[in-house]
Amino acid sequence: MLTTRREFLAASAGAAALASYGATQDLLIRGGRLIDPAQRIDRLADVSIRNGKVAAIGSNLASSGAEVVDAKGLLVVPGLIDIHVHCRDKAFPPKAYLDTGVTTIVDAGSRGAVNIQQLIDDFAVGAPNRMRMWLNIAELGNYPGGIAEFLDGIGPAKVDLCRAAAEKHKQWVIGIKARLSRSISKDLDVEILTRAIAAAGKLPVMVHVGDTASPLPKLLAMLRPGDVVTHMYAPNPHGILDDNGKLLPEVIAARKRGIRFDFGNGRTEHWHWEVAEKAIAQGFVPDTISSDLEILGSTEQVFNLPTVMSKFLHLGMPLSQVISCVTHNPTVTVKPFQGLGTLKPGSIADITILDIEKGNFPLVDNYKNERVVKQRLVKRKVIVAGSVVG
Repeated sequence: MLTTRREFLAASAGAAALASYGATQDLLIRGGRLIDPAQRIDRLADVSIRNGKVAAIGSNLASSGAEVVDAKGLLVVPGLIDIHVHCRDKAFPPKAYLDTGVTTIVDAGSRGAVNIQQLIDDFAVGAPNRMRMWLNIAELGNYPGGIAEFLDGIGPAKVDLCRAAAEKHKQWVIGIKARLSRSISKDLDVEILTRAIAAAGKLPVMVHVGDTASPLPKLLAMLRPGDVVTHMYAPNPHGILDDNGKLLPEVIAARKRGIRFDFGNGRTEHWHWEVAEKAIAQGFVPDTISSDLEILGSTEQVFNLPTVMSKFLHLGMPLSQVISCVTHNPTVTVKPFQGLGTLKPGSIADITILDIEKGNFPLVDNYKNERVVKQRLVKRKVIVAGSVVG
């Protein structure tokens, strides 16, 4: 595992692509509302950038000949981090995520040990933003040839093969992904998770839940501190709520012992408004908000990470908490990202500038249930390593 920010950046072939944006150019972001949960900052401030890093934050900073970005009336936040996407289609490459304000992405199991090199060569190398991946325990990743991973049996889950691929590509692989829903894994969820954990070793495992063959508490009991449950608001059977809409005590206990819970919007049976509403009313909010975005989701249900974040404003989460779920919190979940997700002086200047639009915006869950939200977040500008993109 890459343990320092220096190692993380040096390992990224995408860092070479960042140079094309002129990373040494000085920049001043003037007058925005700076929200940096890692520093517990939420106030009007300027941000000064030099040599690709945050030089200072404060009021009325001198421009000193730097390019000035006027952020008055806008939100200035650390570059957005999405720990669950599917960047596998050349028609929707890493830049498509960057264009929506996401400066760091993690592909969540699109490829496995046999074909991870294709994902690296076609997408990660030269990406204009930072890209890493959860390696699928299934050797060919998800839906190889249009068929879900384990409908034909446990064969694709090869521990030694997966472990060797994760080690070989350790500058890219941040953990192991296992999809456990019955439509993917039939009744093999326990064996698949056992193998994923064995292959992961000290790396975390991300498990896709919702309509699993086994009760969720049985699967949670297998997880280790730092492992991630994604699609946390999937409805029953075997969701996080009991039949009376109360949080399962095993879910609360799992969080207390260090299991991380990720939203994972997606398009198919991953979340329901009522599950989210009931869970949040009981204080069970996401550790991370992710989009589970791929090319089809870019035009329906999901659209982009700022739109997904807007759903949580509607659900009553404070703005600063929503921002934390896509900036600071992902760096807790993904250890190699430590040093990102903040605008602390000296940190890499990945920055997203957002606006809050007022109006009536219909948004749906995966079951086409609609809520009309009164405000939504939209990207206005994005900065990577100190330079404005686009």
